Amino acid sequence: MGGPSAVTGDMVCAVRGMEPEDLYALSWVSDPRVSPDGRTVAFVITSVDKESNSYKSAIWTAAADGSSAPRRFTSGEKKDLRPRWSADGKRLAFVSTREHDTPQLYVIDIGGGEALRLTDLKEAVGDLAWSPDGASILFASRVREGEDEPDAKKRPPKRITRLRYKLDDVGWVADRRTHLFTVPSDGSTEPVQLTDGDFEDGSFAWSPDGARVVVTSSRAERWDTGFIRDLYIVDAAGGEPVLVTGGDGVCDAPSWSPEGERIAYRYSPETVDDYPRNMQIAVLDVASRTRQILTASLDRNCGPYPEVREPIWHEGALLFALEDGGNVHLYRVSPEGLEEPKVLIGGELTLTGCDASDGTLVHTASTATRPPELFCGERQLTQVTRPFCDRIELVAPERFTTTSPDGSEVDAWFVRPAGFVAGRRYPVLLNIHGGPFTQYGNRFFDEFQVYAGAGYAVLYSNPRGSSGYSEEWGRAIRGPGELGPGMGSVDFDDLMAVTDEALRRYDFCDPNRLGVMGGSYGGFMTTWIVGHTDRFRAGCSERAVNNWVSFFGSSDEGFAMQGYLGTLPFFDAETYLSVSPTQWADGIHTPLLLVHSDDDLRAPVEQAEHLFTVLRLLGREVEFVRFPAEGHELSRSGSPAHRLMRFEAILDWFSGYLQVVGESPSIPPVTGRER
Repeated sequence: MGGPSAVTGDMVCAVRGMEPEDLYALSWVSDPRVSPDGRTVAFVITSVDKESNSYKSAIWTAAADGSSAPRRFTSGEKKDLRPRWSADGKRLAFVSTREHDTPQLYVIDIGGGEALRLTDLKEAVGDLAWSPDGASILFASRVREGEDEPDAKKRPPKRITRLRYKLDDVGWVADRRTHLFTVPSDGSTEPVQLTDGDFEDGSFAWSPDGARVVVTSSRAERWDTGFIRDLYIVDAAGGEPVLVTGGDGVCDAPSWSPEGERIAYRYSPETVDDYPRNMQIAVLDVASRTRQILTASLDRNCGPYPEVREPIWHEGALLFALEDGGNVHLYRVSPEGLEEPKVLIGGELTLTGCDASDGTLVHTASTATRPPELFCGERQLTQVTRPFCDRIELVAPERFTTTSPDGSEVDAWFVRPAGFVAGRRYPVLLNIHGGPFTQYGNRFFDEFQVYAGAGYAVLYSNPRGSSGYSEEWGRAIRGPGELGPGMGSVDFDDLMAVTDEALRRYDFCDPNRLGVMGGSYGGFMTTWIVGHTDRFRAGCSERAVNNWVSFFGSSDEGFAMQGYLGTLPFFDAETYLSVSPTQWADGIHTPLLLVHSDDDLRAPVEQAEHLFTVLRLLGREVEFVRFPAEGHELSRSGSPAHRLMRFEAILDWFSGYLQVVGESPSIPPVTGRER
């Protein structure tokens, strides 16, 4: 029955489950930044625009104490991103596509008026930071070598000498490395390049006196063949970067202490042949070059994906984000390591952003039934997602734990179909996350709500290999061999145990209408699963790795697999083939949908081509859906039109085999063949 809208007071129809077209109604809050006096928060609101088939972002401001309603600060006709306060709180710097398709750097008075454009670059302006005195702004951008020949048939060949010559969602980078620039905040002169060379510079921070900059970079002779990333200090006027860390792992997200004697950062001892490791919070004493790890006792990953923030110095402590069992929480730790880290913001949620200044702490967070909103403590400052959430039935997941055959406990979640009716039998979709060193959990995920809205029960979990748990858990699928049992072993057991437990707990789930799906590593596991059991009636393998041998040389990060497999394919091809789903393709009798993108550089489209060819020659039921002009991130940040088409293709595929509409049909039971 209809009721009054919480937004307008008008009568509205009864809510329904989420549909693919509802992608266009999504909006969310991100990147909160507190003014130096702690009174005002600048943040970004992003929405999906159907007419332009794009995402639009505007910068908004809100009173931190909630005394006034949030107000739009920039037009947001295109993309306005990364708001950053000057030290005096009178100006905001940000990047925008308002005049160019390539994001440029702008500064605007907080009182309003026209924004001043500071850059006119061929490459996008990335992150940025004000100098402590407000006179200049430090930013990152790629530096393109030479001029592009407009006629591709006259364009010279690329001369490649480094392994890191391409990057998914970015393209070819061999002749466009990322470096640092400074520019006067009044626009009086052109930007000055601070670093150079055939190296990739990353995150950065000013020293409190503005005399130096710390930047993460890889500058060893063979930097491109591994994961090592160090901290370097560069004079703000330019000069050769000085190495200040030991070249023994990954350093990221530096943050200089207020007194200038220490640098906090994320650190992992991870190397290309020893992957994955949990990221930790470390502090470097700049003078002595000694490092102290502050978070080892937690045995959790302090480098969530997507990234939240660098460590924040606030009131004598460091604030940082941490993955924990499907959640992302905010923690506090003493920079001297005098006490155990303590949780500041916890619960069944995913922290997506945070900032602190002058005693004010703000954050953005999402739950399974709400995209990210802005909070100051317990006070919710925005209601951006309310119109969407009020008119859509967003089904809250039910969390449970099951036991794998070897006794390991596995976290899992179950989402009932929208409009659930007791006594009806429902098909089930088992979803498998990517990574594998990532996690599913308590954040809004449009995938699960769309499948629930289409009449499916949705099942997902964090099997071994996932992040968000102990380092041992994340490393449990290395191998096969001395390192461990390898992918497709205990993770397979965990996923089957989760499926069995869901069928036991929820008797309305139809065991004869099971589907399995996933992307990236989840796509690999989908293909692996249907090659080792016939219990699923249909599968969808997206952007998957199906042959580790060819992946090793064709992916932008394929060489990293030696960290999992413990060897290189030219030394031991059999190990790579033993965990390649195409080697088990003769066992695939489950109808399989392959979804991939032409411009995927992480798991190149040849991975889908390979499997499609094999299955067609074997005479199996297979369909290949191939998206143009998209990369590995199609399902998350691809064009809205393509994301909608992807949903439609997947729902069409599963409806043909799982028969969602109506009561459970008379379907012969599946066979029990397993490995």
